[in-house]
Amino acid sequence: MAAGAAEAAVAAVEEVGSAGQFEELLRLKANVEYETFDILEDEEVRQGLKAYSNWPTYPQLYVKGELVGGLDIVKELKENGELLPILRGEN
Repeated sequence: MAAGAAEAAVAAVEEVGSAGQFEELLRLKANVEYETFDILEDEEVRQGLKAYSNWPTYPQLYVKGELVGGLDIVKELKENGELLPILRGEN
């Protein structure tokens, strides 16, 4: 992730009410590459992801294939100044 994009991604951490809001937020504020999948449309995937990650709630943030955590963890990491190094791959 480019240096400026990581800072923008951290600054953009906020709650959104829909996938469309999320995509717009990333497109306008963060300019980062990302992928999404609506697990609510696929029960098998939803249950499989819970088993795979051993994390019971959604959304889940993964960086370079590693689970960072859910929304509460991401918010805590941002507040503590720890999210940016994770997004940069410095953890």
